[in-house]
Amino acid sequence: MTIKIIGSYKNAHNAKGLVVIIDVLRAFTTASYVFENKAKKIIVVAEIKEARQIKKENPNFILMGERGGKKLSGFEYCNSPLEIQKVNFKNKTIILTTSAGTQGIIRAVNAKEIIAGAFVNAQAIIDYIKIIKPKIVSLVCTDNRWPDNEDFMLAKYIKGKLTNKEIDFSHIKKHLINHPCAYRFLKKPIAPSGPKDFYLALDLDRFNFVVKAEKPNAEQGNIVKKESSITLKKLIV
Repeated sequence: MTIKIIGSYKNAHNAKGLVVIIDVLRAFTTASYVFENKAKKIIVVAEIKEARQIKKENPNFILMGERGGKKLSGFEYCNSPLEIQKVNFKNKTIILTTSAGTQGIIRAVNAKEIIAGAFVNAQAIIDYIKIIKPKIVSLVCTDNRWPDNEDFMLAKYIKGKLTNKEIDFSHIKKHLINHPCAYRFLKKPIAPSGPKDFYLALDLDRFNFVVKAEKPNAEQGNIVKKESSITLKKLIV
């Protein structure tokens, strides 16, 4: 098994094999909480305009997303695990667009298979990779502002587990709390949910499922019309 770590969602097109698109703070942490709360599926889109168009055509769908970490105008929810932690999404379809995570999924055009990456289901991701046994695993860190931030630390954690070179998560958590990536969550939060969002994102192995991407197909009818939309579903490992 060849394991590659790729920096930035902008480089997701270079990812091959089984691709893990990582966005710890906060897209795929939030997505995991959405599925824990019984959502049917998440439609990820790159553009705000497209998200709004899907909502217009499907009024019962729920708009969720952010730009610059802040909730978008007219959206029901931001990209916050705390905000939706206790919301019942039973059988609901969520439309999600974010600054980095969803962009990475859309750009991973050369992937054989795509799953979303977060600490909250890290072990499920590792177990899934071991079951599938792909020749190539690409770990895409959507935020590459620092080479040791939350996304890279998850990539290193997954790679370590797969190569029997484990990293102590308590060291990772301590490192991230004192890292610049925590500034806008802990020291000067961009939103009231910031501090709790940060710690919810570091709740290791809270969930036992992976979040798997499915490209558009005929069964989706008019809900998804473009290649810039991909559906995420929950898969228990």
